[in-house]
Amino acid sequence: MKVGLLSDTHGYWDNRYAEHFKDCDEIWHAGDIGSLELITRLAELKPVRAVYGNIDGQDIRIQYPKTAVFMAEGVKVMLTHIGGYPGRYAPEIRKELYDTRPDLFVCGHSHILKVMFDQSLNCLHINPGAAGISGFHQVRTLIRFCINGEKIHDLEVIELGQR
Repeated sequence: MKVGLLSDTHGYWDNRYAEHFKDCDEIWHAGDIGSLELITRLAELKPVRAVYGNIDGQDIRIQYPKTAVFMAEGVKVMLTHIGGYPGRYAPEIRKELYDTRPDLFVCGHSHILKVMFDQSLNCLHINPGAAGISGFHQVRTLIRFCINGEKIHDLEVIELGQR
C-alpha cells in the first residue's frame, strides 16, 4: 500500500498534489484542511482518510473526526491534528496515544516536517509539515511512503517550493 500524506493545506490547492499522489492507494490528511472543496478534490483522486484541525469549520468537523485509529495493512495508525512529537506530546492527546499504542502516529499543526522514532512507544512519528501557503513555514512539503504488512518503508519527502 502506498500512502500520500499531507497536512495544513488551509484550503490551498496545488495541482502537484494530484501529480505526486497519482500512484498512491490512499491519501491521508492530518488536519487544517481548510475547505470542503479541497478535501473533495483529494477524494476524487484517491480514497481519503482525514481528521479535522483547529482551523476547520463545522462542515469539515461533521465529516471527519478529531482522531482516527485504523489498521493499514498490519500497521496500527493513529492520525490527529494536534499531537506534538516524541518527548513533547500535546496534553490533549497524550493519554489516548499511550492507551492506543499505535505503530505509526501521524499529526500536523506545527507546520514543521518531522519524522522520528519514539522508543518509549515503539512507534514511528510523522508530521508531514505544511502543504499550504498559510503559516510561518518556509518550504511546503508532502510525504509519500509504503506499508507492506507490518513494515513502513520507502518514505519520501517532497518539497513543493517556497510558501
